[in-house]
Amino acid sequence: MKTTRIENACKTALAVALTGSLFAGTAQANLAGHNVILVHGFQQEDLANPPANMEAVKSAGEDYWRTFWLSRSEARIDWGSDGRVEGNIAQQAYQQLREISQQGLCDNYCIVVSHSTGDLVTRYLLENQARWLQSEGLQPLKILATLDYSGAGGGTELANLAMSLAYNDSWYNWPLRQAVQAFTGIEPEPGKLGVVNDLQTNAARNLAVSPNAIPRLRFVAGGSSYGGITKPFIAGTDDGVVPTHSACGATSAEGIESCTSGISLAGKVTSQNGPGALYYNHYPVLMNEGVSHSGVLGSETGNISVPVVNNTSLGGLQVDFASRTYNQRAWWQLWGSGDQYIEVPGSDQTDMSNLVYSTLDN
Repeated sequence: MKTTRIENACKTALAVALTGSLFAGTAQANLAGHNVILVHGFQQEDLANPPANMEAVKSAGEDYWRTFWLSRSEARIDWGSDGRVEGNIAQQAYQQLREISQQGLCDNYCIVVSHSTGDLVTRYLLENQARWLQSEGLQPLKILATLDYSGAGGGTELANLAMSLAYNDSWYNWPLRQAVQAFTGIEPEPGKLGVVNDLQTNAARNLAVSPNAIPRLRFVAGGSSYGGITKPFIAGTDDGVVPTHSACGATSAEGIESCTSGISLAGKVTSQNGPGALYYNHYPVLMNEGVSHSGVLGSETGNISVPVVNNTSLGGLQVDFASRTYNQRAWWQLWGSGDQYIEVPGSDQTDMSNLVYSTLDN
């Protein structure tokens, strides 16, 4: 169905309205009428100081989301980064899945919000949770969709380097060592890298890769982390931790520039080295060249978001971001209409999590 000018005007007004308020008053603990479950990402502190017990794991998980999503969720799945996805992480997650099922929190479907390595953990849980719960006579969780921020389900080259450095550090130069230590928080050693083992690109892409009926909505960052020292060691564009090929949901670990072959992360309409294919039911919804790996969770403003998959329904969620196309000439362009760009108007006046929540909460 074609979008009318009135509809576009309404969407633009919504985007502009976001600039004035970050939801004053009491926040709803749901999204579009559905309870939200949070699955956090890699926490490097767990490698240096493994959590003593599940209480410590849950305390760290709570802190992880405090900026924006904590008050908008009904449950979390917390896990220790010193473990492996198919080992301790799965055991910790299952105990929390049981509680969510017993409480009936997903009887009306839940939405999962994941960040970074939480994308990989979520994929593993989605593949196995029904079998696990049914084996105890419990109802599987009904999941409407997932919102994956800076998703590391395709792994990161930083994990490849960390594992190589752990087993043979004789030839690595100083910049590479600094990048790896910025990512892991420790001097890599065999047996002490926990979930980093699973974040190797080949390992991640061979874990729970069966097609899944639950839509994975992807939100992709392209800013810097750790002062930019990690970027030279990640294939293609990246957010300082996760490569674009992973965040978009590309089926190949080859370096790419964007989630689409026709629009850059900055919104410029131009030819790009995009993914050859995407995993089944993975939809890159927004890209943002300026926001950092952690900034997608509500801590950074001033960055333009770019719509990719838009004006559609995914898993019952109305993906309906305002969009604006415009032309801009560089200072040195003396003639012509300049380059064409597409953006979510007003998105630089809010943060990415607020933008997504506001738009999908209808």
